[in-house]
Amino acid sequence: MYSLAIYLYMFCVNVVALFNKKARLLMRGHRNIYPILRANIRPDERYIWFHAASLGEFEQGRPLMEMIRKEHPEYKILLTFFSPSGYEVRKNYEGADVICYLPFDTALNARKFVRLARPEMAFFIKYEFWQNYLTVLYKKNIPAYSVSSIFRPNQIFFRKYARPYAHVLKCFAHFFVQNQQSYDLLTRHGIKNVTVVGDTRFDRVIQIRENAHPLPVVEAFAQSVPDGGQMVVAGSSWPADEDILIDYFNQHSNQWLVLAPHVVSEDHLQDIERKLKRPCIRYSQATTMNVAAAECLIIDGYGLLSSIYRYGQVAYVGGGFGVGIHNVPEAAVYGLPVVIGPNNKHFLEAQALLKLGGCFEIQDEASYALLMEHLASDRAFLQEAGQKAGAYINENAGAAEKVFKAVAL
Repeated sequence: MYSLAIYLYMFCVNVVALFNKKARLLMRGHRNIYPILRANIRPDERYIWFHAASLGEFEQGRPLMEMIRKEHPEYKILLTFFSPSGYEVRKNYEGADVICYLPFDTALNARKFVRLARPEMAFFIKYEFWQNYLTVLYKKNIPAYSVSSIFRPNQIFFRKYARPYAHVLKCFAHFFVQNQQSYDLLTRHGIKNVTVVGDTRFDRVIQIRENAHPLPVVEAFAQSVPDGGQMVVAGSSWPADEDILIDYFNQHSNQWLVLAPHVVSEDHLQDIERKLKRPCIRYSQATTMNVAAAECLIIDGYGLLSSIYRYGQVAYVGGGFGVGIHNVPEAAVYGLPVVIGPNNKHFLEAQALLKLGGCFEIQDEASYALLMEHLASDRAFLQEAGQKAGAYINENAGAAEKVFKAVAL
């Protein structure tokens, strides 16, 4: 059944590629996988394989990848992605020696890929459980590690009808999980090679904070906020988030807004501009001289958000009214109170911060307005919430080092 599902998925992607750009990128990238491996994998080198589904998982694996590269330069890094949103952004990442897509998980592809790549060990980040690849690695005695993984009772591994697929868990040399619940669940099902280390994402956001590059335009915008005004940085927003954010912003002259939409397209940017009733400017059109005339700065590019949060007083992380919230630690690391929508129940860091008081959930325009007014009028409350958010990130760092020390290199 598993292999049939993979072949069906391959067929669907090929069909969708006829009219979908992302699917076309995926299929084009797949045509280059084996040429890349043949041209770049050298028989006299030793390789460690990291696999990340997309950009978010890559960022989780990055601290460990860079630690291994620094401490063990005798190894080369092979990095694979499943999604174009990861590969296309990081295909020139200098921290890896060979970068390509991962072929679809058929038995033939798995055998061929492992034969060409010759990894000495493999790291799969978070939700990556490819049955054929893991089976090949296991049979060849190549250790595979699951890093920053999370397990819940409703996952397919723990359902009676899926017991054959659950065998994939036996193929891992070790699980480095995020929380005690995952540890307990695995051990109850006979998986004993488990260690709770936390989430390597905390290590990554601390790295980003420490290496954040200055953004003069955003700094000038922040400095233009008058005394008593408040600057909100809204990251990875979707239309449902933006309707709430913009409605409040239009009615409250004491708030300045940096808006970084998740989808940066001309149609979406124009839609945002139509909704705004106060002066706004796009980042690509802004300078340190003209940005002060705007009250909303629209980020119309990628790769800036993680450095922009530090200029705000409050962070809003989007996705909570649809697909699920995005990267809360990316904002919290700067010691900002974080606001999120209601679709956050499967995000451990958000749940922890909600309990601590460093994060706040809103349900609609009214609850957002009440919260913003509280944060704007009570500076002590705002500062305490921000301190709780920053402390949580710092206290939970160190997962990458724990994995590094546990793995025999």
